[in-house]
Amino acid sequence: MNTILATTSRGLDELLKQEILNLCPDAEIKQSPGMLQFEGSKEDAYKLCLWSRLANRVIWILGTGKAGNAEELYKTAMDIDWQMHMESRHTLSVQFIGTNYEIKNTQFGAVRIKDAIVDQFVEEGLARPSVERKMPDFPVYARLQRDNVIIGLDMAGASLHQRSYRQETGDAPLKEHIACAMLMRSGWTENMDKPLADMMCGSGTIAIEAAFMARNIAPGIKREYWGFSKWLSHDAAYWDSLVNDAIANQIESKSEIFAADYNRRMIAIAKDNADYAGVFNDIKFSNQDATKSSPPVATLGYMVSNPPYGERLGELTALIPLFSEWGKRFKEAWKGWHVSLLSSNRDLLRVLKLRATKDYGMNNGKLECRLVNYVLSEENTVQFTEDASNHEFANRLKKNLKKMKGWINKVDTNCYRIYDADLPDYNVAIDRYGDWLVVQEYAPPKTVSEDKARKRLQEVLLYLPTVTGVSPKQIVLKVRSQQKGTKQYEKINQSGTMMEVYENGARLLVNLTDYLDTGLFLDHRNTRQKVMQLAKGKDVLNLFAYTGSVSVFAAKGGAKSVTTVDMSNTYLDWAKKNVALNKLNGPHAFVQADCTSWLSDHKGKYDLIFIDPPSFSNSKRMQSTWDVQRDHVTMLTNARNCLNDSGTLIFSNNKRGFKLDEEALQALGFSIENITQETIPEDFSRRGNIHKCWILSLSRDALSKEALSSEAL
Repeated sequence: MNTILATTSRGLDELLKQEILNLCPDAEIKQSPGMLQFEGSKEDAYKLCLWSRLANRVIWILGTGKAGNAEELYKTAMDIDWQMHMESRHTLSVQFIGTNYEIKNTQFGAVRIKDAIVDQFVEEGLARPSVERKMPDFPVYARLQRDNVIIGLDMAGASLHQRSYRQETGDAPLKEHIACAMLMRSGWTENMDKPLADMMCGSGTIAIEAAFMARNIAPGIKREYWGFSKWLSHDAAYWDSLVNDAIANQIESKSEIFAADYNRRMIAIAKDNADYAGVFNDIKFSNQDATKSSPPVATLGYMVSNPPYGERLGELTALIPLFSEWGKRFKEAWKGWHVSLLSSNRDLLRVLKLRATKDYGMNNGKLECRLVNYVLSEENTVQFTEDASNHEFANRLKKNLKKMKGWINKVDTNCYRIYDADLPDYNVAIDRYGDWLVVQEYAPPKTVSEDKARKRLQEVLLYLPTVTGVSPKQIVLKVRSQQKGTKQYEKINQSGTMMEVYENGARLLVNLTDYLDTGLFLDHRNTRQKVMQLAKGKDVLNLFAYTGSVSVFAAKGGAKSVTTVDMSNTYLDWAKKNVALNKLNGPHAFVQADCTSWLSDHKGKYDLIFIDPPSFSNSKRMQSTWDVQRDHVTMLTNARNCLNDSGTLIFSNNKRGFKLDEEALQALGFSIENITQETIPEDFSRRGNIHKCWILSLSRDALSKEALSSEAL
């Protein structure tokens, strides 16, 4: 007898314990999260390898001991008689799990054990075993727990969930042992005479594992590589007899198993996987939409599915309407069925509007998921009507659109704001860009719980397509809190997809997915018009230029020249594209620089300067931090030095509570005109404090004093 360690995913411990007891009835199991230990025979370990549908690894423990530091770990590994288990010509690998105060790196721990094994052979005058990461002859497994380590032979050599039948998968494959756990927790494994359906089958894992169960096929039967094959204590005769018995005891399936998916490519992959697994004829495949599906047979049965979770934020915009429609379909067509769904997003499942009977925690890879069971009883199939006319948010949005209709028809743009946190419970801003919507969720106030905020956001995404007519696939969701400095420009996605919008005769590129902002500040629509009106025949400087939309309007207004300055090459390239898109061929200079330091050293002169700086920045590319309240006078002093005598400076920022130091600016000779109200567009009128804007021009008195000073010199 020897200690055997079986590992599994969190949440499957109890199921694995029952499975071990079925295979090894005399086992006395010690259980801890994700791990079970018992004293067993080599035959017991072989049975687990071949027959366990739930274990990840089966470890034949070779030694345990102290591992408080590198020296203790090395000694514990050296105390194992490795020559009893492997030959020097064998290749090895070491999988090391866990860290402690001294051993802070799993790779370091693996190397120390490898060193001990190799040194033991060398000390006996034998050749050094070599390391082979992929399919080694002797895979060593080590688990560090505080200051102790368990070291053993990984009998399988790789995770047992890899059944060797999956030729291809989708984007988020379900692990095979999780599929088995879902089938067990659903109740179907106790009622395999009932039909089973997976209407979002993906690459077919649930259906294939169900077919394996129905036909009593050992889950490890197709594996060709085993970690024990070169083990010196391997009992090849017993293993062969175990495999032969497993093949002989396979049976014909009496279960009806159905697998469907809306994606034809995934159905093709699922069919190939089922064919390779040898269960193609045991599963009926079809291509259909789950939200329009009906039970494949009249007999009541079980639906077990792994629907998309919406791990990426933007996916929720499409998934919430999908789950709403699916919930309605369950109530219409699937009455009397048992439904089990796995998701890492419990809130998303609540959109189904079904009452759960039971739910279980289980990890699919690193994702913490819940398997939720429903019985579609008479009580559970009462329809909840999603009537937009009776919903607070939907009503407000419809009123906004009705009120804005005349204004929208008059303005020459296809991008504007249609909702801006009008209702305190629905704390979002919604902007329209052509046929797309961008939803920005603000951080909820402290008076609103996170659960309530999530529910409200789901309601927004559920009703938006109905009220606006925009497809859920063209709704982009962004979560933003108050941003500081350049954080608002940081990349949150990598699609690089741009679309063209128009505004007052200009064509502009926006990116709706990759950044917290889209590349066009809609609240500055009127400000850009102001720049265009003032730009004719003038040399224009656009500082903190972002994607250059102000530069475009300055050029369209007939500017003599336009200089565009920004610290980001990405945004300067974007600005160049915007200028080229509008076929503006006048003199354009694009400068990549920290605007504050560039301005302090710059000697050029301009007739019109536009400055819209961030509220705060601590970018590594800047010489120091930037705070608009603290530093705006210094910046505007430097800007004044670059302003021609009859020049105009437009200064704007969006810092809440910002106070312009009028006294200091007047001392510099500026006359000040607050134009905030005229620069706030009508679609931003609810949030009149979204930005502040001033025109600064040199007063006649200041110019006269400068002239007298020059004459005196």
